[in-house]
Amino acid sequence: MKPRLHCARLALFLCGCAAFLNLYATQSILQIFAAQFQISAKAAGWSITVTTLAVALTAPFVSRLTGRFEQRAVIAAAALLLALPTLMTAYADSFAEVLVWRFVEGMLIPVVFATSVAYIGDRWSGGTVTEVTSLYVAGTVLGGFAGRFVTGVMTEYVGWREAFELLAALSLMVGGFIQFLLPANRARAKRLSGSVSGVFRQPLLAAYAVGFCVLFSQVATFTYAGLYLGLPPFNLGPAALGTLYMVFLLALVVIPIAGRLSKARPHGQLLTGAALFGVSGSALTLVPSLWCIVTGLALSSTGVFLAQAAANAFTTATARDNKAAAVGVYLTCYYLGGSCGAIAPALIWEQWGWAGCVALIMGFQLLTLVIALTGWRPAQPLRERTS
Repeated sequence: MKPRLHCARLALFLCGCAAFLNLYATQSILQIFAAQFQISAKAAGWSITVTTLAVALTAPFVSRLTGRFEQRAVIAAAALLLALPTLMTAYADSFAEVLVWRFVEGMLIPVVFATSVAYIGDRWSGGTVTEVTSLYVAGTVLGGFAGRFVTGVMTEYVGWREAFELLAALSLMVGGFIQFLLPANRARAKRLSGSVSGVFRQPLLAAYAVGFCVLFSQVATFTYAGLYLGLPPFNLGPAALGTLYMVFLLALVVIPIAGRLSKARPHGQLLTGAALFGVSGSALTLVPSLWCIVTGLALSSTGVFLAQAAANAFTTATARDNKAAAVGVYLTCYYLGGSCGAIAPALIWEQWGWAGCVALIMGFQLLTLVIALTGWRPAQPLRERTS
C-alpha cells in the first residue's frame, strides 16, 4: 500500500505542475509581445486575462466530466491535451491568434485543477485532505515557476516561439507521468447528480471570496511588479524577470510543512498565517531596493499559496458530497479574481505607479484576514482515510 500511496501523492504534485505550467507563461514576456505585435504592454496583459477568464467560465461545468468518467482518465487526458494549444501558440501569426489559443488553454486547465482537488477529497478525509492538498498546491508552485522561468529565459536567449515549443513538450511529459503514476480512485458511493444545491452555503461562500482575493493579489503583484522592475533604475530583461519567479520556490518548501503542521488545526489558522505573510511581503516591496523587493515578493507569494492550500482543503472538506461542483464554483471565483487582478490595477498604475498597486493588493490581502477571522468555521471532523 505504501508505494501506491506515494505514487498517488507524487502524481497529484505533478497534477499541480500540469495545471499551472502554461497558465502564466506569458507574464515575463509582456514587453516582448508588445514589441512583436505592435501593441501596448497593457494590451499584452490580455494574454493572461483571456486564459484566466476561460478558466472561470469553464470551471463550473467540470463536475459533469468528473461525474461521468473515471477521474484519473479525465486528469491525464486534459494534462496531455494542454500541449496542443501551447504548441499552436508558438506558431501564431498575430496577437489575436495568441489569445485564441490561450483561451483554449484556459478551458482545459480547470479540468486538471478541479478534478484533482475532487480526487483528493474522494480519496482522503479529515486532516489528511489538508496535507495532500498542500502537496498538490506545492506542485502548482513549481509549475507556475517553471512556466514563467522557461518562457523568460528561452525568449531572451532563443526566442518566444521556441519557448512555447518547449512548454508543449514539458506538458506532454508531465501528462504521461500522471497517467502512469496516478492510481484509479475507489468507486464513489454517491455519484454526483450535477445539482448545485448546498454549494452556496455561507462557509463555502467565504471560501469563494478567499479564492477571489488570493488570485487577485497574486496576479496583480507579479504582473505590475514585472512592469515596475522593467523600468529604470532596475531595467530587468525577460530572463531576469523569469528568474525572479524563483521566489515561488520558498513556497515549495513551506507549504508541505505547513500542510503537515495544520492537519489537526482549523483551516482558518493557516489562512490567517497566509494573510500575514502576504501583507508583510507586499509592504516590503515598497522599499526601493531590488533585494528588498525580491524578499517581499517571496513572502507575498508564499502567503498566496498557503491561502490557496487552505481554501482548497476547506472547500473539499465543507462541500462533502458535491465536491467537484463546489470546487468548480471556487475556481470560477478564483480566476475571476485573477482576471480582475490583471486589469483593475491598470488605472492605479498609470496614476500612482507601483505604490498605488501595492496599496490595492494589501487591501485584498487584509480582506482574506477578515474572512479567516469571521467567515470560516471548522468542518465537522470525519474519520480519516489515508490510503
